[in-house]
Amino acid sequence: MTITEKILARACGKDEVRPGDFVNARLDLALANDITAPLAIKEFEAAGIEKVWDPKKVVLVCDHFVPNKDIKSAEQAKLVRDFARRQGLANFFDVGRMGIEHVILPEKGLVVSGDVVIGADSHTCTYGALGAFATGVGSTDLAAGMATGEVWLRVPETIRFNFEGEPGRFVTGKDYILYVIGMIGVDGALYEAMEFGGEAIRSLSMDGRFTICNMAIEAGGKSGIVEPDEATAEYCRGRALREPVMMKSDDGARYARVIDIDVSTIEPQVAKPHLPSNTVPASALADLKIDQVVIGSCTNGRIEDLRMAAEVLRGRKVHPDVRTLVFPGSQQVYKQAMKEGLIDVFIDAEVAVSTPTCGPCLGGHMGILAAGERCVSTTNRNFVGRMGHTESEVYLAGPYVAAATAIAGRVAVPEEVTA
Repeated sequence: MTITEKILARACGKDEVRPGDFVNARLDLALANDITAPLAIKEFEAAGIEKVWDPKKVVLVCDHFVPNKDIKSAEQAKLVRDFARRQGLANFFDVGRMGIEHVILPEKGLVVSGDVVIGADSHTCTYGALGAFATGVGSTDLAAGMATGEVWLRVPETIRFNFEGEPGRFVTGKDYILYVIGMIGVDGALYEAMEFGGEAIRSLSMDGRFTICNMAIEAGGKSGIVEPDEATAEYCRGRALREPVMMKSDDGARYARVIDIDVSTIEPQVAKPHLPSNTVPASALADLKIDQVVIGSCTNGRIEDLRMAAEVLRGRKVHPDVRTLVFPGSQQVYKQAMKEGLIDVFIDAEVAVSTPTCGPCLGGHMGILAAGERCVSTTNRNFVGRMGHTESEVYLAGPYVAAATAIAGRVAVPEEVTA
């Protein structure tokens, strides 16, 4: 079996499962945020259910419209807050102790290798970087999960991506996944597990792996996953609240496809509007003027991402015509960035640094684009109107390219501004 099949077999008490099987899998965690939780809560209560199946395993995070931008978002957050208090949830994260959900759950050891996790947020697939099966669901499915501690699903087929070779300077996990999505398309892995392996993945940091798995959904994937190794064990050590279950795919595992990628051929990537699959090398857009740069999100808001951006920005100023925003993914990331002097680098470069929030990624608040404006962003989606006006444009990139662009005032590769 593949690692995904092994995890699901264990979760439903079977010796073996195969793609196409329908199973009831025991959950290790169920997650929702201030946008998706209110509907789940209403459905949960409409069904007459009084208590969640396990108050330690239902996690609610207010991260999309917080700090609240208006009355409506304040009402949403209050509904979630009141439910969390009534249910006695051990893991409710609000302003001040919050962060972007897909950054703080691994950070706090709430997800470990071998887990089955559902979240009412499509980027729940991020946790596959730990060797967990994690997938996004709708709010009503989340309500059922909160009530029963189980999820009913079809075992997905798996596509194996082998990344080999040595990456070039300034090529990151974000470039790997943008390259893959550009190769197979936004529906190229529809309802399939995307398994990432090979020497180039094994040598990638955990932060880079989180970035890759985070965007599996942008290729239509049911999940993304990386086999856990010593780097995974080291990440979990000292933070995991449960013992990780480290699994790997069998040598004879059956894959829907196996795709080999030589990372030495990958340049820093940019996804043009209005699909994450519309990718080109950043160098192909060298004359494109940019109005705003956003660095952060559940895709690239971890400490390594901020270090990359600071490496390019150190001792330099952003272009006067480019509004540049940095969003640390959590309070811990923010604090670490301060300790390392990264916040000083950003402020000296005339960058605005924000409290952790998902706000700009979905055009919720902070950094909304006007008609005709262009933004280079380290987020994960660039659909029409994603970050503001329907006539604005979003270009997806990694932290290196985003920082270089902020300095140049146009899409740029780091070599241009650091030489």
